[in-house]
Amino acid sequence: MFRELSRKKQMLSLEECIRILKTEKRGVLSVLGDGGYPYGMPINHWYNEEDGKIYFHCGKTGHRLEALRKENKVSFCVYDEGSCEEGEWALNFKSVIVFGTVEISDDLERIIHITTKLSHQFTQDDEYIQDEIKHHAHRTLLLVLTPEHICGKSVKES
Repeated sequence: MFRELSRKKQMLSLEECIRILKTEKRGVLSVLGDGGYPYGMPINHWYNEEDGKIYFHCGKTGHRLEALRKENKVSFCVYDEGSCEEGEWALNFKSVIVFGTVEISDDLERIIHITTKLSHQFTQDDEYIQDEIKHHAHRTLLLVLTPEHICGKSVKES
């Protein structure tokens, strides 16, 4: 069902793809939006090693949520910041694309647990995190991406 990479020499191992999903903080989640147009938005995420799922948080209304309620199949793209070899302009980077389905969760206990984990990627200030959760968790939903296919590749611009 999912296409194989045409440039197999650039393909990343599953382990490298997961490393990138764990270390990079943001990606682009794409859904099937209004009128059949793709709708992609930058979003932060947390990869859970225990269940292999990717978690996002969002508000209780909006284009993304309406689209997911109609069609729960998504793609999620993450890439590292890359690097240039000395004296060259070309950027070398690694990217990962995840295809899967999203479940929408309104379980408050789960929202608090996951948003705490997600927040720790950005700050270790537990007082700040708990204050944000206290004031916003009741207005938050979780998006739980269950991967069906993960692929990645190394790219050198030229």
